[in-house]
Amino acid sequence: MLKLLLWLILFVLCWPLAIAALILYPFVWLILLPFRLLGVGLQLSFDLVKTLFKLPFRLVGIK
Repeated sequence: MLKLLLWLILFVLCWPLAIAALILYPFVWLILLPFRLLGVGLQLSFDLVKTLFKLPFRLVGIK
């Protein structure tokens, strides 16, 4: 809701910039999508390594 309100304010103050932002947003999202996927993959791999290191302690019962 806040993004919509900010966009409407931008549209009132400077409509060409608001229209350009509206048109360019999907392209920027597509460009940034591989970086998000890479971030998710790295996060999952770090969680796996962390879990593997903690596994012996959990099996013994040490928290």
